[in-house]
Amino acid sequence: MKKLLSMILAGALAISIVGCAGDSNEGGDKGTGSKDGYELALITDVGTIDDRSFNQGAWEGLEKYAKENDITHKYYQPKEKTDQAYLETIQLAVEAGAKVIVCPGYLFEPAVFQAQTLYEDVNFIILDGYPHNGDYVPVIEDNVYSVFYAEEQAGFLAGYAAVKEGYTKLGFMGGMAVPAVVRFGYGFVQGAEYAAKEMGISDIEVKYNYTGGFDATPEAQATAASWYQSGTEVIFACGGAVGNSVMAAAEAAGEGKFVIGVDVDQSGESETVITSSMKMLSNSVYDGLKAYYDGSFPGGKSVTLNASVDGVGLPMENSKFEKFTQEDYDAIYSKIKADEIDIFKDTEKAVTDIELSIVKVEVIGE
Repeated sequence: MKKLLSMILAGALAISIVGCAGDSNEGGDKGTGSKDGYELALITDVGTIDDRSFNQGAWEGLEKYAKENDITHKYYQPKEKTDQAYLETIQLAVEAGAKVIVCPGYLFEPAVFQAQTLYEDVNFIILDGYPHNGDYVPVIEDNVYSVFYAEEQAGFLAGYAAVKEGYTKLGFMGGMAVPAVVRFGYGFVQGAEYAAKEMGISDIEVKYNYTGGFDATPEAQATAASWYQSGTEVIFACGGAVGNSVMAAAEAAGEGKFVIGVDVDQSGESETVITSSMKMLSNSVYDGLKAYYDGSFPGGKSVTLNASVDGVGLPMENSKFEKFTQEDYDAIYSKIKADEIDIFKDTEKAVTDIELSIVKVEVIGE
């Protein structure tokens, strides 16, 4: 039955793609080239390959492994942000010879759910997601490696560093309140609390808001601007292009107003970015590809990469700290790595349910 369903789906997809495949964008480093096509592929989530976020971080890992091992590689950009467009673009990569396809982000979950049975000989690495049929029940076949990250730890490090740097008026501006974004925020306020206790600080203020989307908007910039004007010193921008709005507001606000980036090192985006709360996207893609070629591809599994495997962190080499040192960072990272700090991460609860004695969270817009 499974084989029959795969054949039916493949036939239907082949019919639909004839008229629209040419509309999909293709691009990327073509590697060494081969008559058999491109062995490694990445599908972007419609955004560009230099988005300073998931696409870029994942591509850097794929490109590094491919170049080190002389493997042909390419990225593909879907024509639109729909499950069908993602599936059609995956088919383009398969037809071009892909053996491993990297899909960065939860938007790929339904498409990978179908692709994993349509293309049983192709392996998939999906970041921040797992295959499901729209019901959020994980179905992970042996050719899929699902990777998540401990956002609460990454957020904790950001909040801890901000307070250690001397900031007491903080902001958290998330995009949509999806679990990953929520965990970043929860970790952020707890990291601030932990640092405040160490330093004997009695009062930390955190303005807390979800914009409802992942786009740069005038509304998000206006909100960030009002926070800076009212005394907020640094805002953790955790929502894709929402960060662009926060950076613009910080730049307009002038000296002494900063931003904490998210997912990848965003120090190159603006002088106002003091550090970034990172998922080690590049490393996890690189390691997944290495496992595939070593014959140990962790298919059928969903893992959460945390500090114990250096799966999250801050880019200290590019951070603009003046007081928070590498020694400080190494000390707190070691504690997290050794699981000595209990970080609340239950996304079913509200941020106000977190036990905080010093940090006062002001939830905006609820």
